[in-house]
Amino acid sequence: MVVATTLIFANVSYGQNSPAPAASGSPIDATLFTTYTIDSAHTNVSWLVCGSTQNTSGCYASGNLGPFGKVGALMEGNPKTDLSTNTVTRAIYVLDIASGSNLNEVELSVYTKTDTITPDFDTVSVTLSKTVSLPLVGGTSAGASMAANNKFLFIGTNRSPEGVELNKRTLSISQFGGFSPPINVSAITADQYGYVTATFGSFTGGESGFIVFGPDGSLQEDGGGADFMLNTVQAVLPSTLP
Repeated sequence: MVVATTLIFANVSYGQNSPAPAASGSPIDATLFTTYTIDSAHTNVSWLVCGSTQNTSGCYASGNLGPFGKVGALMEGNPKTDLSTNTVTRAIYVLDIASGSNLNEVELSVYTKTDTITPDFDTVSVTLSKTVSLPLVGGTSAGASMAANNKFLFIGTNRSPEGVELNKRTLSISQFGGFSPPINVSAITADQYGYVTATFGSFTGGESGFIVFGPDGSLQEDGGGADFMLNTVQAVLPSTLP
């Protein structure tokens, strides 16, 4: 998979009179942000890092991830800061739901994004760290769900009656589900405390069920019904639920 890093421009104010300084005690990348775009076929993802450093503002680096069969979900991991090297490292998780020769395999690509921040610049590298094959059924018309807490990723597709819980550190996998009759995963949602709910079946009637996981990945609750969770960052839109 091709990963590129390219300097775009710096010292561009975008209407600012001067770069916005990070507040005392804030993360060293608090004034930087990354935006992502995806092509119409959902096979390639582009990223762009912009914002400001102590002395400059503008856009500092860009690159591409892919190609994939079809990107079904994307997520960033929690940042890790090393003040001795002025670096911030985080994972980028890209879920390919149309991998393999038959375009129906599901694969998770784990990238490592590293920002090296100086008073004048942010040097960015993005490298592919690991590719994990998941025991799920995908396809070019499949839908995917992914949510996370500090320790685990929870992933499912609407073609599989089981989802997977993936340990972020070891990348080991355990499966969950097992409703009878089988019900495919329809959504995975999380709250701000690290609880995650996997929803199976339809939100508008018919067979449905849910499983709640705790911050440590353990089973907390399960039952019938299309329960889901809300958080303080991203809304759940009723129109997007099955």
